[in-house]
Amino acid sequence: MLKEAVSLVRVTDVYESLQKCLSLCDGFAGLATNDKILIKPNVVCWEYKLPFPPYGVITTSLVMEALVRILAEHGFSDLTIGEGALQSLIPDINVVYETLGYKKLQERYGVKLVDFNQGEFSSTDYGDGFQIDLAKQALEADKIINVPVLKTHNQAKVSLGIKNLKGCLNKKSKQACHGVGDKELSQMFPRIIEKLPVALTIIDGLYTLEKGPGPTGRAFRKDVLIASRDSFACDLVGSAILGYQGKEVEHLTNYAKRHGYSMDLADYEVKGEKVTDLQEFVDYDWEWSEADTGPAGFEKRGITGLAIRKYDSSLCTGCSVVYNPMLILFSSAFKGEPFPNVEVVSGKQRLAAEGFDKTVLFGKCACHLNKNNPNIKKAIPIWGCPPDLEKFIAALAEEGIKCNYKEYLGFLDYLVGRYKEEEGFRLKDWSIE
Repeated sequence: MLKEAVSLVRVTDVYESLQKCLSLCDGFAGLATNDKILIKPNVVCWEYKLPFPPYGVITTSLVMEALVRILAEHGFSDLTIGEGALQSLIPDINVVYETLGYKKLQERYGVKLVDFNQGEFSSTDYGDGFQIDLAKQALEADKIINVPVLKTHNQAKVSLGIKNLKGCLNKKSKQACHGVGDKELSQMFPRIIEKLPVALTIIDGLYTLEKGPGPTGRAFRKDVLIASRDSFACDLVGSAILGYQGKEVEHLTNYAKRHGYSMDLADYEVKGEKVTDLQEFVDYDWEWSEADTGPAGFEKRGITGLAIRKYDSSLCTGCSVVYNPMLILFSSAFKGEPFPNVEVVSGKQRLAAEGFDKTVLFGKCACHLNKNNPNIKKAIPIWGCPPDLEKFIAALAEEGIKCNYKEYLGFLDYLVGRYKEEEGFRLKDWSIE
């Protein structure tokens, strides 16, 4: 199989560096100027009212602006930016598009802005019993330019180009990608790309994210761009920059087996910088106690009487986003005394264990799975997809567990504040002048 080159460029000026990156990989070779081109950024979530650090989480507007400008200069005029963000967190993506400066791209270059969640989806048969609903606007594009972020993922190890296409699914299909058995995450989402006309992948590495994919992870300034007409090759290089061999990333291994790809980076042509010069390990996962009773930090604080079972790949993105806030709220309820023998389970495959006086079922899937579980003495069902944190706080308060929402707000302030003194961290990177 012919492998397209992958370009790896250090960023100085974003516009000039992206031009170089696209030139090295001949990025526009598969495009015609009359093509309907869809640009798919990563805008997984956004917070309107509370502090939200986008570093390493959201595709920078600097890269999006440079890309649109370069496309326009090369004669491409039928351009659309589209995303299907988490509806529970972004009920109106137009507000986010305005914040990110995309409306200015609309004014200057005639770029159309679409919200997949407000459009139609088409049931798409992949064979082998695999059927998902894809955004019609993505299927009807002549070519897709995929613009993910260079970040790790606490369920998938890395979240790059192939993973970013999950945003083209409707809510039900996104949830289906977090299944069990032969529908496990690493087997499901790598197939999405098979029906989409992805012509170019550009990984935005101005920032990178440890323990992603959300803002609770720790971001670092990286200043690299990676691009290729071959999505897998691009992700393989991106994984290597994050410190992971392709064979360590299960979804890349599964993709390579299906499509006959080599997992050896030496079999690919990387133009520009050397991978080894930019490679640096970025951790993807949170430390948990050996007994699976909660984050390692809880154990260090001496928290007892509480067993929060670690998330697995069946925890959907919606619940994943509110999972860390749930941990912060539990932490806020600790006043030095043991919790009242409580277990917390989540996802589609965790069954509540014996021996607990109270069992918190976090999210719709855990509630359904455990509704007839004989091990449960008293269930505290937190319904929702994802659960509502205010309802979570109220339900725990009825059981004598007093969470402090102000501590959660303080945690959000901390997330934003820890970057204020960091060199190179600029919120204006998510705006357009």
